Amino acid sequence: MSAGHAAIDWSAWRTLLDRHERFLLTTHVRPDGDALGSELALAELLEVCGKQVRILNADRVPPRLAFLDPHQRIAVLTAETPPDAVGGAPVRPVEQPPDMLADVIVVVDTSAWGQLGRMADVLRGSRAPCVVIDHHAGAAEVAGMLFHDPQAEAAGRLVADLAEYLGVPLSASMAQALYVAIATDTGWFRFPSTRSSTHQVVARLLEAGACPSEIYRQLYERDSWSRAQLRSRALARLALELDGRLAHTYLLNRDFEEMEADRSDAEDFVNMALMLDGTCAAVMLTEQPGGTVKLSLRSRDDAVDCNRTAALFGGGGHRAAAGATIPGPLADVRRRVIESLRPQLANEHAPAPPNPT
Repeated sequence: MSAGHAAIDWSAWRTLLDRHERFLLTTHVRPDGDALGSELALAELLEVCGKQVRILNADRVPPRLAFLDPHQRIAVLTAETPPDAVGGAPVRPVEQPPDMLADVIVVVDTSAWGQLGRMADVLRGSRAPCVVIDHHAGAAEVAGMLFHDPQAEAAGRLVADLAEYLGVPLSASMAQALYVAIATDTGWFRFPSTRSSTHQVVARLLEAGACPSEIYRQLYERDSWSRAQLRSRALARLALELDGRLAHTYLLNRDFEEMEADRSDAEDFVNMALMLDGTCAAVMLTEQPGGTVKLSLRSRDDAVDCNRTAALFGGGGHRAAAGATIPGPLADVRRRVIESLRPQLANEHAPAPPNPT
């Protein structure tokens, strides 16, 4: 029996492959393991089908995920790239400038305009049709052909399903990329989104050459001194609310400067707060250079609907994990976020709206 999701009808991909030759792939800002692994695996899948493929993102690959892209095929959009470049003229990213036009743009792991950064301007200015492959809850904002399953544990799961539908064998590099995508978005298979079908897909990836021990080492056993110091600062600021049901912490811009740390070093720090016994929800707030604050929100046992809460602040994600970017200052954001969580953690049905002042 196939482990694929019946929720998606992949048949339209046959037409896409019959009619188009040049595909441009992109994903959300601050790309994570799921976004990058899905892009790289999908790129190879399309190339196996005889297509020309480029990957172009608004943000660079985080240093701790650079092992995913040893050939540096993921290009980065520059400030000089005109918004109408794709589908009208060759784009000009920082590295490996694409020497092709795009017949189709594929957006992976998001369907929200606000998550695309400057790539949103590229999509809006392009004449190329858009395709979205996403697993996040909520209505899609980006118009185009939508392949959406909010029950899927990762975008990488959907790419694996597409490969199975098209009958494309998984190479070792595709399997490695998809394993990273699924493992990271399921919290190494500990989140409630993990099901028996998850492990059926993972078994296929192992058979195709994915190496969990090497992936784990690359992801979690290569910390820099800067990241370790940054983690200690976040732990030192950890605070509890509501009899320990809510844990929250924060990082300031000066923390990154003093530790000479990369922004991506703090991507998963919110999970540390959720490790405390009795904690039902965790909040991580990170100051951003532009004066905004990045919210990372996690929950367990359905104590908090993270997606609904993040949506109150213009963000989104999943029920158990979501985020948003909120205008600062940090102290004000912290107060508003905590107040929005109190009713849910007191067993009320809906989060209170954030105080705009």
